[in-house]
Amino acid sequence: MMKIAEGWIAFTEAGLLRPAAALLVFLLLLLFRNSLTRLIFSLVSKLAARSKAGIDISFFMALENPLKNFILLLGIYIAATILPLPSPWQLYFTVLFRILIVIFVAWALYNLAESPMIRSIGRRVGFDTLLIDFLIKAIKAVIAALAVIIVVQQLGYDINGFIAGLGLGGLAVALAAKDALANIFAGIVIIADKPFSVGDWIATSEVEGTVEQVSFRSTKIRTFAQALVTVPNAVLANEAVTNWSRMGRRRVSFTLKVALGTSREKVKSSVEQIREMLQKETSVHPETILVNFEEFGESSLEIMIYFFTKTTAYAEYLTAREAINLKILEILEDGSVELAIPAQKIHLASPNDG
Repeated sequence: MMKIAEGWIAFTEAGLLRPAAALLVFLLLLLFRNSLTRLIFSLVSKLAARSKAGIDISFFMALENPLKNFILLLGIYIAATILPLPSPWQLYFTVLFRILIVIFVAWALYNLAESPMIRSIGRRVGFDTLLIDFLIKAIKAVIAALAVIIVVQQLGYDINGFIAGLGLGGLAVALAAKDALANIFAGIVIIADKPFSVGDWIATSEVEGTVEQVSFRSTKIRTFAQALVTVPNAVLANEAVTNWSRMGRRRVSFTLKVALGTSREKVKSSVEQIREMLQKETSVHPETILVNFEEFGESSLEIMIYFFTKTTAYAEYLTAREAINLKILEILEDGSVELAIPAQKIHLASPNDG
């Protein structure tokens, strides 16, 4: 026992107690930070399960990586306070610790802004997907800006002078960023008016395709040739935009031309059978179905067919129209009605013609 006591006294007198304690604290938090994080989230998940607010655990899981790194930072800070650091170094380390805390808090809030629960809340409130994406980007931009301002203040810079400088140069910045600001405000108008959403098929005077992304500055449209077209929001906001995805139904209109020699009974029967077939067809909207013997053409009897399909998806529309055309052909074949073949009569003048 005497030898142990003497060794402890020698160890203390040599000034190794504080470094050893600092190293021990750092190693403990380094080794057990994952376990501490799991313990914290286990308690949080239990509280979330009991909460009547229906808090999703994924909301808290966004804090996992920032929390792990914060525990490690806390270990470094406690170890540094135990060590006999010189006064200036202690001051610098304290400032650095505060800056890192700001960064970790900003990191955590940044992750929370992207959590699935935020999007779920936005959908429950009734926000469009575009508006939710826009608000999340705006929140993340504000978080980043505030973090930078706080870090600059911690470094000892006068943020008021910086803001005053922005005020003096504001006009020049506004003029230089005129187009960028116009695109941002146009993006806000597009999101507020909701003329289209991501995934919609739209057409303008310049481009037609599927909307892939709406950002602060531009809208990305994938054309049917698989080219990706980036349209500035300021341009798109001033364009007439046709949203084909929001059609209530898709129109079908064409003229069926049958041979001139077709009898009146066959024409009348064909018209009635086609009209009856369309009325029974499940893919056809029942509100407007027009099938009529419209007029006498130069080389045919013309039956006008006009109706709408219930689906607006282009592939489904083509499938429905193909099925209907085949049934029309079947009706004509059963009634021995021939389609008109375009023909031209050419009169060749003989040498004796005056």
